[in-house]
Amino acid sequence: MTQPTSDTLASLFRSRYGGEPPRSAPPPANPVLETLLAHRSVRAFDAERALPPGTLEWLIAAAQSAPSSSNLQTWSVVAVEDPERKARIAEYAGRQAQVREAPLLLVWLADVARLRTLADDAAVPIEGADFLDTSLMAVIDAALAAQNAVTAAESLGLGTVYLGAIRNRPEEVAAELGLPPGVFAVVGLCIGWPDPARPAAVKPRLPQRAVLSHERHAASDTVGHVKHYDATMQSFYASQGMPAVRWSDHSLARLRDPAQLRGRHRLVEALAAQRIGLR
Repeated sequence: MTQPTSDTLASLFRSRYGGEPPRSAPPPANPVLETLLAHRSVRAFDAERALPPGTLEWLIAAAQSAPSSSNLQTWSVVAVEDPERKARIAEYAGRQAQVREAPLLLVWLADVARLRTLADDAAVPIEGADFLDTSLMAVIDAALAAQNAVTAAESLGLGTVYLGAIRNRPEEVAAELGLPPGVFAVVGLCIGWPDPARPAAVKPRLPQRAVLSHERHAASDTVGHVKHYDATMQSFYASQGMPAVRWSDHSLARLRDPAQLRGRHRLVEALAAQRIGLR
């Protein structure tokens, strides 16, 4: 017999926090919260199973339902389904197998070129496009749209995983996708049916007390919180048959030196070449 949704939410909450239960009663039946709390990164897809017809249209409708700063809508997206193009992008992005396996790769773009084109057509200045805040706004718009698409896809039973490595070799990606000046690839998103033979689990996050302040930013017991979280993650990794590394060791190693950024240490130069405003 299927459990009531409130019980499901409580169970998902515990999974998200490594077994720690919520302090408050779960809300009433809520499929949106259930979809959000059940999120897991899927890196193993059923490469032989196509998406249902019309899926892309509805995912983009969900993406365009996200908020946009001043309604400027400074983002766009490229849908990549061609196996050969996906294979090339996979090479640029650290040879990650999920890029090849997933039937759909969405590359989310910060896009100021649309407004620059309108300014050229109207013969009016658009100096604000050259400033960092405009570029940051475009990145935020793209990220909000992408996350809406993630939630929509997962509500349909599909699996997703972001591809930050789309930024490893930005010039090659820009050339592959034909990106004009003023457009930059922010993040990729692999979408497809999860492979039931290689299931993904809900990964615990830092405890809320490590990230949540009230009214003003408050210093937290960072070392204590992370020590607790390290133990949680070691147990999680062991349960998944993975090396039981500490989250703190992994995270610090990831930012130890520029080489660990795998090419992204030169992102400023790549952005400048693509005419992304940084003033």
